[in-house]
Amino acid sequence: MSLETLKNMGSADRIIRAVVGLVLIALVFVGPQTPWGWIGIIPLVTAVIGWCPAYNIIGFKTCKS
Repeated sequence: MSLETLKNMGSADRIIRAVVGLVLIALVFVGPQTPWGWIGIIPLVTAVIGWCPAYNIIGFKTCKS
């Protein structure tokens, strides 16, 4: 099974997740400077790999194929 068959996120979904992830991580360094910003790693990683485990569990896809 190739990685392409595992993808379940479309381009818009990936871009939104990447932006949200980067903003959350930025909060670690500026703003309230709490360690909770590191939770942004999760949407950032899912955006990079194009696969969301929650989408897989509920059978949801935002990609075209």
